[in-house]
Amino acid sequence: MIKKFLELSFKKGDEHSPLYRQLESEIVQLICHGILKPGQALPPSRELALSLQLNRKTVVATYEELNAQGWVETRERSGVYVSSNLPDTSTRTSNQHSNKLIRSRQPAYSLINRSSDVATRTDPGTENNALGMPAPLFKIDDGFPDPRIAPIEELVREYRRFGKGRLGNQFLMYGPEHGSYRLRVELADFLNKTRGLQITEKEILITKGTQMAIYLATQLLIRPGDSVFVPEPGYKDANQTFKLAGADLTFIPVDKDGMDIDMIEQLCKKKAPRMIYIIPHHHRPTTVTLSAERRMRLLNLASKYAFALLEDDYDFDYHFLSSPLLPLASLDTCGHIIYVGSFCKSIAPGIRIGFLVAPELVINEAAAIRKLIDRQGEQLLEEATAELLSTGEISRHLKKSHKVYQERLENTCRLIREQLGDYLTFERPNGGLAIWAAYRNNISAKAVALNAGKLGLKISDGSNYFFQPDTSRPNDFIRIGYCSLDETEMAGAIDIWKQALTPFAVK
Repeated sequence: MIKKFLELSFKKGDEHSPLYRQLESEIVQLICHGILKPGQALPPSRELALSLQLNRKTVVATYEELNAQGWVETRERSGVYVSSNLPDTSTRTSNQHSNKLIRSRQPAYSLINRSSDVATRTDPGTENNALGMPAPLFKIDDGFPDPRIAPIEELVREYRRFGKGRLGNQFLMYGPEHGSYRLRVELADFLNKTRGLQITEKEILITKGTQMAIYLATQLLIRPGDSVFVPEPGYKDANQTFKLAGADLTFIPVDKDGMDIDMIEQLCKKKAPRMIYIIPHHHRPTTVTLSAERRMRLLNLASKYAFALLEDDYDFDYHFLSSPLLPLASLDTCGHIIYVGSFCKSIAPGIRIGFLVAPELVINEAAAIRKLIDRQGEQLLEEATAELLSTGEISRHLKKSHKVYQERLENTCRLIREQLGDYLTFERPNGGLAIWAAYRNNISAKAVALNAGKLGLKISDGSNYFFQPDTSRPNDFIRIGYCSLDETEMAGAIDIWKQALTPFAVK
């Protein structure tokens, strides 16, 4: 029966996606559709390979990926089974011809129509810079890419070509607030191939990075007093955006498997939230990935209690121990998810190309609000980005930078263990652009940051991660971006960091 479903749905047609990834996606679809049940045996690799006319190594690689991501489990001398930890899903809408999950074209949540009456608010918070500090020799950031290896020359070349071409005047005039049509078409194709989405250009709004997308989604969904569940520790700028709209925040703990879905379920029984903000892949700041079992439970809860899910996938592309887990949005059949992301972490923070993915009705409402904020994006930059997507330049850059950043991750982990092991504890992340670490022996992150600044190193003071006072949390934490410094620079930065920690040495 399982082989029959796969024979009907699996087609070797996407030359840009490895066969094992295509097969992996098909099996995940069958699990989420409820065709494959928790604990159910999968066909032996040799048998399935013969049935689908694949190399057996392809099927083995698929099973290994599914096992690494928590969708299946391997039992010694028995075979491969759907993970028994996964919830048994309710029947989801599917295409009767292909057995693929059908993505809803309508939102499952109501919208607040603010497109013609947007309140103006100001954020009173300001960032205080330490006085009397020398210009830093090095900066260990929050997890940014290295623009020195980005395809900036190629982007500038296309920017100039479009600016000087016969359509240059057109691109220098007002354009669509939804963003460049060509970019939306190319981006839909890119996201469908790389992240398993089933979207068209009509379901994409181009934004100035992920933050604008979060703001727009918030304006569409949140009224003063509405309940929003957010992760703790979490992303400060998102929380401030929700509070700016008047949201009542409930903080959900994050552990090694992501947000605590048990707590979410218990809270929903009392009162469901209007929205849950989640970073399921490389959670910011802790870098953990939401487990497959929790993903499915969260989708089931969204369906049961009719809340919206704002999925922030800010750095999907960099995962090192296995292939990236596909977004929750790739499994959303009922229209609960607004999916946001950008190229700011894969190319450079200054390249402000982000996107919001949602049903067309949501996109049109978001575009109306975006028009009041910024009118539109920069057409020349968007057209140039579309060209790099079309030619495969961005895909080639992602492959090259993936290798570079993996090497920098290994180097940084080694340096921390060797030079700072007496002061810091951490686990090597599976992906993302940063390492989550805790100071030992109640060392103050603020005091270390102050010392480091005097010596020429700018590092986090640990103040932007937690939002609830918690006296039971003894350690100060720090998020260590490892990508924007090369091996020599990181060695120099950690040497200064070690000097800044010397006063805290245990005697």
